[in-house]
Parts: sequence; structure tokens; C-alpha cells
Amino acid sequence: MLKTTLSRKRSKVPTSIDSFESLYSQYVSKVYQKCLTMTKDSDVAQDYTQDIFVKVFSKMDKFENKSTVATWIYSITHNYCLDQIRLNKRLPSETLTYELADNIEGTDNQESASDQLHLLDSVLGQLPVEEVQLLKLKYEQNLSIAELSDHYQIKESAIKMRLKRSRDKLAALFESTYNQ
Repeated sequence: MLKTTLSRKRSKVPTSIDSFESLYSQYVSKVYQKCLTMTKDSDVAQDYTQDIFVKVFSKMDKFENKSTVATWIYSITHNYCLDQIRLNKRLPSETLTYELADNIEGTDNQESASDQLHLLDSVLGQLPVEEVQLLKLKYEQNLSIAELSDHYQIKESAIKMRLKRSRDKLAALFESTYNQ
């Protein structure tokens, strides 16, 4: 019985800077086009493209040759764009502080933003240190769920749940403090 196996030629991820430059020049237009398709904004697509190649460069040692380099880069591109789009839907362009400040009625925006920063600091002080650290990593340093999962060595679903619980606690503390 004759067995036929299909095999794809799988290229290895380059390990030197010169090889990375050739990889970059080979895939930069494809990554940019994918980002542009997903974001519909050329400036954002350019920024994402640069971020993606930084990520590719930093994760080259984790490439396992289970797929082609093109597939691996496409996957990183697609997931990065999705993460950023989701983040921007939750936090359009401002931090959590300014969102909370916008919810206060009847005060000057400058004054309320300053008051909100102070109030947010005091409310954050009431949360456990681990929760504050998680929120800051996510919203101040813009780490993705996957990056947080790697950092804490727990599943992504656990990170999502911890973030939700921390945001809920923060909102409840803020609400009770503000309404006093």
C-alpha cells in the first residue's frame, strides 16, 4: 500500500538581525495590508505593523516550525489587530480616569478631571495590591490578555475574569465614594 504524504516546505524563522531585516522586507507589505483591512486607518495600520514586527522579533525563539513563517506572522498580525480593536472599543482613546470624570454631571471638566484623579487614587488604594497591579498593567501599559496570561502564568480566561472583577470592584468603590 502506497502512502502519500503532503508536505509543505516550512521555512525557519531567522535568528540574525540581517535575516530579520529580509523577513521584514518580505512581509511588511502583507502585514500592513492586513492591518489596514482590519482598522480602515492607514496611520493606525502603520503603527500596528511596527508593533507587530517588534513582537515577531521578540518571539522568534518561540516559533516551533509547526507552520510556515507566513502563517505564523499572519496569526500574530490578526490576533494583535483584534486585541487592539477590542481594547479601543472598551477604552476608545482615554484612560479609565477620564471616562469616570465624564460621568460626573454639573462640574467643570478641568476641575472634575483633577478631582477624579485624586478620587481614583484613593479608591485604588482600597483595592488589593494585586488587583491594582493587574489594572495598571492592562490599562496603563496596554498589555494584551495574552501578555498578561504569560506574565502571571495563568490562563487567559482567568485573566479576563480577574480584570472584570477588579473593574467591577473599582466601579462599585468609586460609585459609593462619589455618592457620599
